Amino acid sequence: MAGLTAAAIAAVTFLAYQASATVPADLSAKPMTPAAPPAPSAGGPRKPVKDPLAIPAKSGSGQRVVYGLADRRVWLVDGANRATRAFSVMPSTVNPKPGTYAVTSRSGLVRGSDGVRVEHVVRFTTVGEVPIGFSAAVDGTLAKPDPNRRTGGVRMKRADGDALWSFATIGSKVVVVP
Repeated sequence: MAGLTAAAIAAVTFLAYQASATVPADLSAKPMTPAAPPAPSAGGPRKPVKDPLAIPAKSGSGQRVVYGLADRRVWLVDGANRATRAFSVMPSTVNPKPGTYAVTSRSGLVRGSDGVRVEHVVRFTTVGEVPIGFSAAVDGTLAKPDPNRRTGGVRMKRADGDALWSFATIGSKVVVVP
């Protein structure tokens, strides 16, 4: 209990110090104004932020999982052609070619080819001898794969893995786009 109290006092002291750093020495002075936003680059105006649920062009139609290689992103698309969820992923060292695939197998909990315990594995193709599929590390990490190992696990956060597991059953369409 004393440790928790000491930690709370330390946190409050630190926050008070940070707050005092923005108070002018003379309280009658004008308040500090935030800096102006940075000017656009010489190349012209900034690009608008892309809608994270915007499905890539030429990714097919109907209910499907869309995996964007360049975007390092997955979209879960319903039958009305709307993304119900989109999330970032960490690609493996071996990537599938763009095209349309189907989920071929699933595993609830296994050890990945990199030795990491993974859950909700959804496999959809093989490149050479390397099975390619989506999974989430049980420890919640999203580490970059060892470039010296041939692995096919496209990793995602656990909550995203849960959603994909529920969405992509055997035979579900998976579309890989460049």
